[in-house]
Amino acid sequence: MPLPCSPGSLCASFKEVEHPCQQCGTTVEDGRPFCPQCRAPQIHVQMAIPDAEIADVLNPAPGELSPDLPVETRLASSPPQRIAAGTLDKGIAVRAALKAGVLGVFVGMIPFLGIVLTGALGVFFYRRESGFPIPAALGSRLGGAAGMVAFAINALLITIRIFVFHAQQEYADAILKVAQRFGTNAADPGIQAGIRNLFTPSGLAVTFFFGMIVTLVLASVGGALAALFTRPRTTGL
Repeated sequence: MPLPCSPGSLCASFKEVEHPCQQCGTTVEDGRPFCPQCRAPQIHVQMAIPDAEIADVLNPAPGELSPDLPVETRLASSPPQRIAAGTLDKGIAVRAALKAGVLGVFVGMIPFLGIVLTGALGVFFYRRESGFPIPAALGSRLGGAAGMVAFAINALLITIRIFVFHAQQEYADAILKVAQRFGTNAADPGIQAGIRNLFTPSGLAVTFFFGMIVTLVLASVGGALAALFTRPRTTGL
């Protein structure tokens, strides 16, 4: 009876040989380790493979899958790869910019600071969904996109109120009050005419253009700052 083989050991078993010698063809008696004619060994050598090695063969590491497997199988078994540095996941970025832009309509009621916060919200939403920090340059782009969403919504609402609900006078009075706070003579006919011109199609186009530039700059700054503050801190040894 052959002895059991332990993992990693070299062992031999003297199994019954019921066929001629593979070297000379002489019939070999059962249990004989060598051929009586040519002295060729009649031993079957077995190498026991450790269980850990068997497990490694049956379950290879994700990065060591056999190239013979279908591409779909290898992709499904591979772990999710981190997005390459210097790029954004477009799907996540679009969702983050839209959510931040919608909130920016309300946050933007805070003069200037609200636009900066809108850009920062875009980076915050992206970081929360993706789980990865982004560099300041990409944070600036994402913050600018969020600011543009908020600006587009605000511009649409203002246009509807002016041309559909005829709220020109309401906006003109609000601008006059702001002008008075800065010491401007609101009774000056030139100033009143200039304010009225702001609500003409050409005046709105100029106003929206400069408002878009200011929004883009401030929201980009907010996105860059948020990216800097949310990046992981490295500690020296």
